[in-house]
Amino acid sequence: MTAYERLKARFARIATLHEAANILSWDSEVIMPPGGGDARADQTAVLASIAHAMLTEARVADDLAEAEATAHALVNPWQTSDLRLMRRRHTRAVALPADLVEARARADSVCEQIWRVARPRSDFASVAPMLEQVVQLAAESAQALAAALDLDAYDALMDGFQPGVTAADVEPIFARYNDFLKSALPAAEARQAQHPAPMPLAGPFPAAAQQELCRKLVQQIGLDARHARLDVSAHPFCGGNPTDIRITTRYDETDPAQAIYAVIHETGHAMYEAGLPGAWARQPVGAAAGMAVHESQSLIVEMQAGRSDAFLRWLGPVLHHTFGGDPTAFAPANLAGLWRRVERSLIRVDADEMTYPAHVALRFRLERALLAGDMTVADLPVAWYDGMRESLGVEPRNDGQGCLQDIHWYAGLIGYFPSYTLGAMAAAQLMTAARRDTPDLEPALAQGDFAPLMGWLRRMVHAKGSHLGLNDLLRCATGKPLDAGDFEAHLTARYLT
Repeated sequence: MTAYERLKARFARIATLHEAANILSWDSEVIMPPGGGDARADQTAVLASIAHAMLTEARVADDLAEAEATAHALVNPWQTSDLRLMRRRHTRAVALPADLVEARARADSVCEQIWRVARPRSDFASVAPMLEQVVQLAAESAQALAAALDLDAYDALMDGFQPGVTAADVEPIFARYNDFLKSALPAAEARQAQHPAPMPLAGPFPAAAQQELCRKLVQQIGLDARHARLDVSAHPFCGGNPTDIRITTRYDETDPAQAIYAVIHETGHAMYEAGLPGAWARQPVGAAAGMAVHESQSLIVEMQAGRSDAFLRWLGPVLHHTFGGDPTAFAPANLAGLWRRVERSLIRVDADEMTYPAHVALRFRLERALLAGDMTVADLPVAWYDGMRESLGVEPRNDGQGCLQDIHWYAGLIGYFPSYTLGAMAAAQLMTAARRDTPDLEPALAQGDFAPLMGWLRRMVHAKGSHLGLNDLLRCATGKPLDAGDFEAHLTARYLT
């Protein structure tokens, strides 16, 4: 075997360990009994330690050096990209001591378990001590990575979620959007006020009926049921691996939209995973191109297609057939009024697409301050209250509506949040190009058919794996790098005209 072939074999084994850890994570959020938390923390920590040891073994450095010295023999550009990404993963891994990797995995798992109990009780005090450990370990990791990567500490964490994007890239995007929102939000509210309020959907909406409808939606979007399953969790997510995808949602019998759009969103993630290049499975180049790209795939399905006039024309009759009641409430125009309504809300996952970036910008500011030591975990609730009041003019009544609402920090995912807004902007840019290139896209959505959109995404995004980074991927698909203007144009067309 050549050095590169040895590396491919090793990275495939490491990827398999990560797949096992992903399934354990899914299990802990869906079906694990509450008493299993301590053992699960040990299991995930040991798997993380084994994977880290395999990646940092001395032989890997030797093989990387040999493979890079003979890179001219790699005739396939995907191999060249794979080798580059192997080097990147190795550099990040060797920067982190093994005991730190294991300690962080254990702390993240324990904190997440405590959060699940604390969130519905709005009991921040019960999880705060463990969150302090999580933040401290994340800060130690960030400092170690920063030194190895020549990055700012926060940028080093961001780089783990979306390579090549830094806080300096994000800050002007958020600043520009904040300026847009200052005028666009009151204008959208004023426009809404000129029209009668939409007719509410009359419940109840039985969870069993919602579940059946959600399974139908998964199939409509195109996810293969032989390689996926749908379950319930406290926070909707997509996990597993490309041939064993796990998506979750949660059901509210007074509001079916929560489950419906969570499933549509997570199925967008799932379709990306399922569409990754199988020839490069378990190799760095065959993985997703980063979490901003991943979020673009969920949001193009949920926000761009799933809330479009065309799709609502199909969805309305399906909803009426499922739940019955007054058909007027399920008319596409009424659904658009309900589900494309701009509102200054408290909960990120329920926020409309115009105010959503304000939620993300707040988390971006707070997690940077936490990591830098400019604020403590104990400061978080008040800082959250102040931030929501300043950005959207609303204030949480309790910490369940505030700093406990998201799982991310409690699971150690510090540096993830900017990917949501970058993904929303990329989704708008991709949808503009997809409509340009695919004339039958809108008529198909009106029939509940996602095949034209998914076919375009398969070719232009999914099949590229990590061969291209965020901006190169967008250049290839749309003709330009990330451009916030497409997102603003989309919002203007949908909410202001």
